[in-house]
Amino acid sequence: MVKLGHYDMIVFLVGLGSILIIARLFAELFKQFKLPSVLGEIVAGVLLGPSFLGFFFPECFEYLFPFIAHPEFTSTIPVQYAMDAMINISVIMLLFIAGMEVQLPLVIEQGKVALSTTFFSMLIPIGVGYVGVLMLPDLFMVSNGDVGIVGFFIGVVLSITALPVIARILMDMKLFKTRIGMTIIASAMLIDLLGWLIFSVLLSMIDDSESSTSLSYTLISIILFGGFMLTIGSKLIDKSLPWVQTKFSWPGGVLTLSLGLCFLGAAFTESIGIHSILGAFIVGIAFGDSANLRDRTREIIHQFVTNVFAPIFFVSIGLYVNFVDNFNLPLISVLFVLAYTSKIFGAHLGARIGGLSKRDSWAVGVAMNTHGVLEIILGSLAMAAGIINEEVFVAIVVLVVVSIITSAPMLKRIVRKD
Repeated sequence: MVKLGHYDMIVFLVGLGSILIIARLFAELFKQFKLPSVLGEIVAGVLLGPSFLGFFFPECFEYLFPFIAHPEFTSTIPVQYAMDAMINISVIMLLFIAGMEVQLPLVIEQGKVALSTTFFSMLIPIGVGYVGVLMLPDLFMVSNGDVGIVGFFIGVVLSITALPVIARILMDMKLFKTRIGMTIIASAMLIDLLGWLIFSVLLSMIDDSESSTSLSYTLISIILFGGFMLTIGSKLIDKSLPWVQTKFSWPGGVLTLSLGLCFLGAAFTESIGIHSILGAFIVGIAFGDSANLRDRTREIIHQFVTNVFAPIFFVSIGLYVNFVDNFNLPLISVLFVLAYTSKIFGAHLGARIGGLSKRDSWAVGVAMNTHGVLEIILGSLAMAAGIINEEVFVAIVVLVVVSIITSAPMLKRIVRKD
C-alpha cells in the first residue's frame, strides 16, 4: 500500500503551499496589466518548473518537487500520486464551473445564426487541423499510424473557443448583450459542449486497456446520461435548491450538493469509458441552468474553485513541461497559421450564412478565435494519453496566450471601424 510518510507529507505540503502563493502573486500581477489571471498562473508554473527554477536553482527545485525532478525514484511515488490526485480533482472542478456558464436557453434562442456559426467554426478548423497534420507529420512528430488521431485532435483544439475569456472581453467592450455578442456566446457554449464530447469519445477510442468499454455502449450511455441530466436532472436540482439554501447552513449546503453531484457525474462518465471531465461538465450545465441558484451562491462556488483549485492545475502545466527545451518555432508558426486562418474564416462564413452583415461576421470570426483554458486542459490530457508530445503541447499553450492577448485589439479595430 502506497501512502504518505512523514517526510512525504512535508514535501507535498511545502510544494502545494508554494504553488498557491506564487500563483496568486503572478495572477494579481497579470491582472494589473489587464491580462487574464490564468496567464499569470501558467507563468508561475514555468518559473517554478524545470524551465527556470530547475535550470538556475536545481537543488531548490529538487527539494520542492522531487517527484518531478526524479520521477524514476520509487521514493517519490507517494508524493507524485498525491499531487496527481490534486491536479485531477482540480481539472474536474474546473470543468464543472465551465459547465455552469453554459446557458442552453441562450443557445436555443439564437437559433439559426448560432447553429451556423458553430457548425462552420468547428468543421473548417477540424478539417484544416487534420489536413495540416496529414501533410506535415514530421513537424507534429507523429508516426504514420497516429496521424489520423493527432490530426483530429489538433483540429478539435483549433475549433474550441475560450468562453470565459471572450465573455469578459465582450463585457468590457459593452458588446455582451448585442446581437454579435449573443451570437458569439451562444456559439462558444455549443462548441464547448460538442468539443468536450468529441474529445472524450476520442480518448475512449484510443484506450486499449482491458477495462475499456465498447464505443456503442459508451455513446448510448453518455446520450442517456446527458439527456437525463439536462432535462429531469436539471428540474430535480432546480426544485431542491430552494430547500437546500434555506434548510442547510449557507453556503456549505449548496457547496456540498454541487461538488458532490460533480464528483458523482465525473465518476459515472469515467466508468463508461469517457473521461471524468465530461461528466463534471454536464452536471455543471444542469446545476448552472437552475433559476433558483442564487447569484451569490454561484459566485462563491466560482471563487472557491478558481482561487483554490484552478491554480494547482495551471501551475502544474509549467511544473511538468520544460518550455525552453520544447519550444519549437516552426511548429508554433504553422499552428498559428492553421488556427488563425481556419477559425476566423470558419466563424465568419457561418455568421454570414446565418444572416449577419459582413463586418459583424468578421467580428464574430475574430472573437471566436480566442483560445483559452479548455484547450490547455485538452492538451494536457492528450499529452498524458500519449496523443501528443511536449513540443506540441508547448505550441498549444503559446497559441492560447497569444490569441488571448491579440483578440481584444483585433475585435476593437473591427467594431469601431466606420
